[in-house]
Amino acid sequence: MKFKLALALVIASANTAAIAGQAEDQQVKFRQSAYSFAAWNCSKIKNQVVEHPETFNKDQVIAAANSIAAVANSGLGALYGPGTDQATGWKKSRLKPEFFDKHDEVVKVATAFNKEANELQKVAATGDIGAIKTQFGKLGETCKSCHDSFRVKDADAK
Repeated sequence: MKFKLALALVIASANTAAIAGQAEDQQVKFRQSAYSFAAWNCSKIKNQVVEHPETFNKDQVIAAANSIAAVANSGLGALYGPGTDQATGWKKSRLKPEFFDKHDEVVKVATAFNKEANELQKVAATGDIGAIKTQFGKLGETCKSCHDSFRVKDADAK
């Protein structure tokens, strides 16, 4: 299983430059898929560490944390080409147009996401549920920071 995930990530990384040249709608589909996959894995950790710690399974949490870190390190920045704020992937993009005007802030939130995802991967390997819960909270803060700054809220959808 680890080999398949590693192989998929190598292929995805090798294709990042090619994907970046894709039409805006395709870029949005790829990034929506990546974030959906990360969210699914976050929900696995949340369920086992926050909501139902009695169901904690170290191996499942490690696998989920590894998947989140893989997404964080996959080169998602290449999928934010000009015009992708107006594109439709699987659904209309919720990227705010000001994303393209605030490069320093974008780099800051992206770097924080990568850092906290990589740290979650390390902490999950320890099996310390308290430490995992704390680090999971830090990861969630980075997601919220980006959403608050650069994502159109559902009620405000374009």
